[in-house]
Amino acid sequence: MTEFQEKLKKLMDEYVHFVYDVTISFPKQEMYSSVSQWRRSSLSIISNYIEGYARNKILVQLNFYEIAYGSLRESKYLLYFSKQREFISEKAYDQGYILIEEIGKNAMVRNKFC
Repeated sequence: MTEFQEKLKKLMDEYVHFVYDVTISFPKQEMYSSVSQWRRSSLSIISNYIEGYARNKILVQLNFYEIAYGSLRESKYLLYFSKQREFISEKAYDQGYILIEEIGKNAMVRNKFC
């Protein structure tokens, strides 16, 4: 991986850990709904990015990057939803939002997502 790709992967990893950290304190009734969905979507971002990187065919790579981008958008909504429901603080929201925007900006600049 290039230095840029490593930086992007590090941002994605940081975001996954952020999601796991903030969802620990969610209400128990959210465990199998928003917590599960948000954790899965955040993991999907990095796992599809890595799997796409490992593929040799460009169209196959792009398919995985497109899936990762869809998961990024899903995760961004779940961040917003969590703030609206007051499951996370404004500070946590801002931290997550900055990470998501940085991932999206870097990925789009290098055409690694869609």
